[in-house]
Amino acid sequence: MISPDQSSTVVHLLGHLAILRKCLIQIILMLAVVFLCLLPFAQRLYQVFAQPLLQALPANSQMIATDITATFTAPFKLTLFIAFLICLPFFLWHIWRFIVPALYLQEKKLIITLSSSSLILFYLGISFSRYIVLPSVLYFFMHIAPDAVLPMTDISSYLSFCLKLFFTFGLCFEIPVLIIVLLLSKLVTLEQLMRKRKFIIVGCFFVSMFITPPDLLSMLLLAVPMWGLFELGLFAGKFLPHQTEYSTR
Repeated sequence: MISPDQSSTVVHLLGHLAILRKCLIQIILMLAVVFLCLLPFAQRLYQVFAQPLLQALPANSQMIATDITATFTAPFKLTLFIAFLICLPFFLWHIWRFIVPALYLQEKKLIITLSSSSLILFYLGISFSRYIVLPSVLYFFMHIAPDAVLPMTDISSYLSFCLKLFFTFGLCFEIPVLIIVLLLSKLVTLEQLMRKRKFIIVGCFFVSMFITPPDLLSMLLLAVPMWGLFELGLFAGKFLPHQTEYSTR
């Protein structure tokens, strides 16, 4: 037989699962609504999205579609990506509503600060890659082509290249938040990070060499911001209290 304590635990767990299910349904519905609202403008969105490449291409060149379905799937995927970016704060808010009852007051303040900073840095990383990195990289690749070669980029390949670039920079811009989390969890200390600064800086260039397109410009455009964000994380870490109290809800 199930004891009263076990029964209470099961009921409590089922209640949490029901709340989680409701949150997931609301997240999916929100994404679907935003996506459907943007879908009629999918072709126009892709035209705007393709402008950096079109400006970098030679005058007698153009984009192509090597797959018969690409003219539909590429704008479709781009629209879904934009809908995801629009809904991301909504997603985090629902996750926050789910976990907030179990948090202490200081934990709530900390998570709000880290979540807000993480979201802003993610958007900044994508914006930096879109307006600074992408035009520079495209111009570089289009203008090193031999004279006998006419660049003609597939629309699906261009979308895939850009999305990888956006997510790479968006995630790499989370370095300050990662440093704060490591310091708060006491996995490392500020002194340890500062002592190993030279190795971490070399690591920034080493990592960027593998996750960016194979050219020096792309590597520098990621490695230098990663270095700067690491220094920003160290600077922010100096203001962290040595001990955080979680005794008050």
